[in-house]
Amino acid sequence: MIANSHLILGETFTFQDNLDTSHKSASNEEINEKYKKGEIRIVTEQARYPLDSIPTMLDSKKYILDPEYQRRKRWDNVRKSRLIESFIMNVPIPPIFLYEIEYSIYEVMDGQQRLTAIYDFYKGNFKLEGLQYWRELDGRNYANLPEQVRRGIDRRYLSSIVLLQETAKSEEEAEELKRIVFERLNSGGEKLTPQETRNALQNGKFNQLCIKLSKNTYFRKMWNFPLESEGEEKLLENESYKKMEDVELILRFFAYRHLDKLKSSGVDKFLDEYLKQANNYSDETRSELERLFNETIDLIYEILGELAFIPPIKERNKNLPLKIVYDPIMQVFAEKIPFKQELLKHKEAIKKERYSDEEMLYVAEENNRFLFEGRYTTRKGLEARIRYFHNFLQRYIK
Repeated sequence: MIANSHLILGETFTFQDNLDTSHKSASNEEINEKYKKGEIRIVTEQARYPLDSIPTMLDSKKYILDPEYQRRKRWDNVRKSRLIESFIMNVPIPPIFLYEIEYSIYEVMDGQQRLTAIYDFYKGNFKLEGLQYWRELDGRNYANLPEQVRRGIDRRYLSSIVLLQETAKSEEEAEELKRIVFERLNSGGEKLTPQETRNALQNGKFNQLCIKLSKNTYFRKMWNFPLESEGEEKLLENESYKKMEDVELILRFFAYRHLDKLKSSGVDKFLDEYLKQANNYSDETRSELERLFNETIDLIYEILGELAFIPPIKERNKNLPLKIVYDPIMQVFAEKIPFKQELLKHKEAIKKERYSDEEMLYVAEENNRFLFEGRYTTRKGLEARIRYFHNFLQRYIK
C-alpha cells in the first residue's frame, strides 16, 4: 500500500536531493557593477527610543509584534526582570530590528521579547523577581520603585535598526529579504527548531494552512496539546507548542502522502522540500487538502477517541501519543474516507482489536522486529506500519 495512492488534483512534489550551488564565474568588473547597482543590499536607518516612550509606541498599533515568522516562545518574569536590571546597571543592550512594511508601520523582526518586557514593566503587569545584583528590588513594579531608580530607567534608551521600505522593489522581494535577515539574526543564540526555521523562511500560504489546521480541536485532544480556547498563557506553558511541533505534525501528514520521495538525507530536508513546493499549490488544491485533513481527523477521533495515537503496550510510555503511530494511522484513514460508514459500523471492534493480533505486530522480513519499536523510524518501518493498519482496516470493509 503506497501512502500517496490518491493524490489531490494539482498536488505534485518533486524532491531535490541537492540544492543548486552552481554559479557562473564573474570578473571583478562585473562584480563591482553588481555592487554599484545595489543588488541584494539592505537600506537601513538607526533610531533610539527612550524606554518610557515604548508603551505609547506599542499602543499606537504602528509596531507589529508578532509577524508569522516570529517564534512562539515568550520570556518568563525572571528573564523580563533581568532585562530591567540591565537597564538599571546601564548594561549595553543589543538593538532591535524593525522592517518598515508601510511608511511608519513596522514589523518587529528581532526584539519582540525585549519590547514586550519593557511594555509590561511600565504597565505594571509583573513584579521584579530573580534579580542578581539588585535583589532589594525584588517584588517591586515600576510604580513603587524608588524615585531615583525610576528616573534612571526612564533616561535609558533602546536602539533599533530599521530596514526601510525602499529596500525591496516588490512584495515578493520584501518577503525574501525579511527571511534572509531573520535567518542571519537567528544564526546564533537559542537554536531554532526545524519547524521554527520553516515558519520563518517558508511562510507561504501552505505554511499558513498548517498553522490553521493545528488548531483543530480533535487533533489537539489526541496529542494532549492545550486547546486554543484555553488562552495563550496556557498554550505557552506547553513546550511542544512553543517549538511549533503541532504545526510540524500537520506538515508530516501532507508530506508523507508522497512517501516514495523520502530519501536517506532525512525527514527534515524532506519536509523542507515539500513545504517549499506546497506553498505554490493553487487555492483549489489547498482547499481539497484542508478538507482531507479535517475528514481524516474527524474519522479517527470518532472511532479511536483521544487515545488514537497511543502505541501498543510493549512500547507504551506513560500513554503518550507517538509519531510512529500518528503517521501511518493518518495515511491509512485518509485513504479509507470513502469507506467511512462501514468503518463506523465496526468502530468498537476496531478500537478494541487494533493491536490484538500479536503476529501482525512483528515484521518477518526484519527478523521479527517489533513494528512499533521507538527506534524503528526508517522509511521501511513507516511503510510496514502503513501496511499493518491497511490490512487491519480491510477486515471491516466489504
